[in-house]
Amino acid sequence: MHRRLAQVLYAVAAFLMAVLFLVPLGMVVRGGFFDSGRFTLRFLAGVFRNPVYAEGLLNSLAIAAGTLTVVTAIAVPLAWLSDRYDFRGKRLISGLILVPMILPPFVGAIGFQQMLGPYGALNALLGLGPVDWLGRGRYVGVVLLQSLGLYPIMFLNVTAALANIDPAMEEAAENLGCTGLRKFRRITLPLMMPGFFAGAAIVFIWSFTELGTPLIMNYSRCAPVQIFDALKEIGANPFPFALVFVMLSCSVLLYAAVKLLFGRKAFAMQGRATTASAARRPPGWRAWLPALPFLFVAALALTPHLGVVLTSLSPPGAWYRSILPEVFTAGNYVEALGHDMTVRSIRNSLLYASLAVAFNAGLGISVAFVAVRSDLRGRHALDALAMLPLAVPGLVMAFGYLALSSLLGNQTWVKESPFWQGLLDVRVNPTFFLVMAYSVRRLPYMVRAAAAGLQQTSVTLEEAAANLGARPLTTLRRVTLPLISANLIAGALLAFAFSMLEVSDSLMLAQRKDFYPITKTIYELFQLIGSGPHIASALGVWAMVFLAVTILGASILLGKRMGALFRV
Repeated sequence: MHRRLAQVLYAVAAFLMAVLFLVPLGMVVRGGFFDSGRFTLRFLAGVFRNPVYAEGLLNSLAIAAGTLTVVTAIAVPLAWLSDRYDFRGKRLISGLILVPMILPPFVGAIGFQQMLGPYGALNALLGLGPVDWLGRGRYVGVVLLQSLGLYPIMFLNVTAALANIDPAMEEAAENLGCTGLRKFRRITLPLMMPGFFAGAAIVFIWSFTELGTPLIMNYSRCAPVQIFDALKEIGANPFPFALVFVMLSCSVLLYAAVKLLFGRKAFAMQGRATTASAARRPPGWRAWLPALPFLFVAALALTPHLGVVLTSLSPPGAWYRSILPEVFTAGNYVEALGHDMTVRSIRNSLLYASLAVAFNAGLGISVAFVAVRSDLRGRHALDALAMLPLAVPGLVMAFGYLALSSLLGNQTWVKESPFWQGLLDVRVNPTFFLVMAYSVRRLPYMVRAAAAGLQQTSVTLEEAAANLGARPLTTLRRVTLPLISANLIAGALLAFAFSMLEVSDSLMLAQRKDFYPITKTIYELFQLIGSGPHIASALGVWAMVFLAVTILGASILLGKRMGALFRV
């Protein structure tokens, strides 16, 4: 019944993914390995021989390793406490530590510096001199800020892994004399390793390729910032291409290793646990002790949020060597809404994100339909290809689109046509490439949302429509899509929100002020002396509220199924 429709959707989706995902990646490889049409390893070797690039790579690896270490130290104990203990207000407190997900570290860096800088609020509170808590060179600040923004990913993965462990297995170990740390090391830790490594892969790749946070923190000696600084030389200098390829290789190899080692197998569990739950409530006043680490981490993680809010409410010069701003004002919000750059950027981001979601919906539904409702060979490969953007850094994709635009923009037929220039040359108008970049980067959310809806909808309803003479497209439009509308709305909300706040693609592809999206405007305003950082903070608060409302709406629509959107 659906075979012909599935074949058409498969062909269209595979073609679009090849053009919009594989071709930009191919441009990165081409730029780093080919010189005048000839294959060469000279550029790749030059990356490791050049002390500047080599230092940048090592620093990026150090940032990723440091971030992963801090995230593990925060998230794993919290996940273990959440799984093992029950306490009053547990649901509220557990939700509180997930709040950092609503503030990208890129935005939090603005308030973080105000709180922990040499003349920030912490030194004023402690009565100290100009102590820079962010560390010399800003390495410590970058690691800490990214850790406070990414630990919820690890927490969610480890919590899910611990929840799937049958408590009877640990009870059996205790009956054999294996208790305490030995039980955790020999039983619990091996059983939760797949979830841990899934979270670790995402955290490592994300922090390894993060551009916005080091850029705002002025930590220029890392590979993402070096790539960003090399944009002016794109097409003339092949070494940035080779550097991007190295970052892509590290990310994909790590992702592949995790999938190979932990994606296809898990330790066998009983179909039904012999005990309902391992969580217990300590007696008396001790019942509050498990909540203390959660409250401490939440207070620390909310520091960037607080810094952004206070900066947005203070005029220039009103918050210097004091715990709180000496003067409060709402003028930054008024100016942000009236500032020509911010109003234009909000309008641009709404346009880019809306077009990206519209394209995403069509492509995501097609991939999900083929993967769930058909028996075509290669359907699983198409589904995996649609999920791969989660493993490919946005920085790499953006550089690939830049290379593709540079190649097309230098073609004679593009140079001679204003229409093609405005469509294919980011130096003239980046709209097309920004929309495509946003679409590909957020496609996994729509695919997983649509697939979840199709898996929960009985195919017999579609078969009944076909028996009544409805064509496959009519069945899809009149029966299938209305039944999974809640899932599609949730996926669209997430794709829209994260597209609005995308950092790497926005910073690299938007090169003219008339086409700046919100995140590029926040970065440019932050560079301005005077009220720039305060207006940027006001925009950051808007972004924080917007993302919080969107995630809340998606969570209400999907409930516990929301976690499926982030599985690779």
